[in-house]
Amino acid sequence: MESGNSWTSGSSNSATSSTNKNTSEDWRNSALVVNASKNVGSAAPTVAPGARSNAGTIAVIISVFALFLGGIGLVLGLAAVARSGEQSGEQTQIASTAGYYSGNSVEFEQTSVANIVSKVTPAVVSIITSSTQTSHGFWGYYGGTYSSQSAGTGMIVTKDGYVMTNKHVVNGANSIEIVTDSGDTYDDVTIVATDPLNDVAYLKINNVDDLPTVSLGDSKSIAVGQPVLAIGNALGAYQNSVTQGIIGGTGRSIAASDSDGRDVEQLTDLLQTDAAINPGNSGGPLVNANGDVIGINTAVSEDAQGIGFAIPISATLGMLHNIIENNNTGRAYIGVSYTTITPEVAKGNNLPVTHGAYIGGGRGSSSVVAGGPAAQAGVLDGDIITKINDVELGPAGSVATLVGEYKPGDTLKFTILRNGQEINLNITLAAYPTE
Repeated sequence: MESGNSWTSGSSNSATSSTNKNTSEDWRNSALVVNASKNVGSAAPTVAPGARSNAGTIAVIISVFALFLGGIGLVLGLAAVARSGEQSGEQTQIASTAGYYSGNSVEFEQTSVANIVSKVTPAVVSIITSSTQTSHGFWGYYGGTYSSQSAGTGMIVTKDGYVMTNKHVVNGANSIEIVTDSGDTYDDVTIVATDPLNDVAYLKINNVDDLPTVSLGDSKSIAVGQPVLAIGNALGAYQNSVTQGIIGGTGRSIAASDSDGRDVEQLTDLLQTDAAINPGNSGGPLVNANGDVIGINTAVSEDAQGIGFAIPISATLGMLHNIIENNNTGRAYIGVSYTTITPEVAKGNNLPVTHGAYIGGGRGSSSVVAGGPAAQAGVLDGDIITKINDVELGPAGSVATLVGEYKPGDTLKFTILRNGQEINLNITLAAYPTE
């Protein structure tokens, strides 16, 4: 674990954390610029046009002929693809997230920021919680109880009032009040579920039916350097503040804790951004150039400038759709402990790939949970998961994030390297066990 860095959550009752480079993850699937300078005062160079020659005519004729041949190749290629599609087919119905996403636009258009803000902010809410705290006097003696308030942010995801936020925003709350951008206040709010493996909570505003909603994007296709906006209840006082930045990195891991160092939670596979995330922003949306939510703002560094973190939206969708479609709060899991493979991990352990998840056997114990979904499908210690539903691990996310897109009962295709051979196993996801 690195020293000298601390992180604070984006809620107004700030929490701190330290960076964590340990990529080993437990069986629950809880995962792990170049500065531009202005060339002031320089004129654009002028290039003189070259003399014309017959070579240009010959080049045009050759180009037209090449395009003709390319067209023939395209037709033949499409026919081959169509024929290949007719001959292929899986025996098991593989779950798909088609229709869950609106995509991931990566470039801001001129004057588009104001339009994005006006599109998103009606569905971004302030969350004000009240809780009872215990005061401790000298030497730890009981000092009485008192009531405290804190503030965070959420986003409305369905017209009938489902709201997503961070788990730490509502933990320990005796009451929850939600205030919309238009000033409407709701106090009939229920905590429907919290993700046992991630800092995500699902709330419900009761007895509503026509609320504005955010659009959910696809965090699997995020590109480092793409522009983003962070929206939230900054400092618990400035509702729906907007900051702009870029994605500074993906697959980040931190160990988040309260300001007193307790309640440490390992958060992995996070998006890093330099869009300012302040106390009170926790649970608010990180949006792309199309105004689609690609992350949930979660933590910010106290010791560095321009470093904040967000949970990829893809990791939250399985529980969300299970709640909405099935009125079920189960969270999907496969039942393995794995190490996220990076180029450094691959080199140090002589692994054949630089991205993926290594199912490493512990000393005297298996990393595959007996009787769990992975075990039933035939996953073994020493296997390397490289793809899930043909999506490559690493750039698109970890096992935990990609599995988090789906619901218990969905069947996914896992591509695995075993003893140098690639095999496919279909794993039917189960609900994470709760006590």
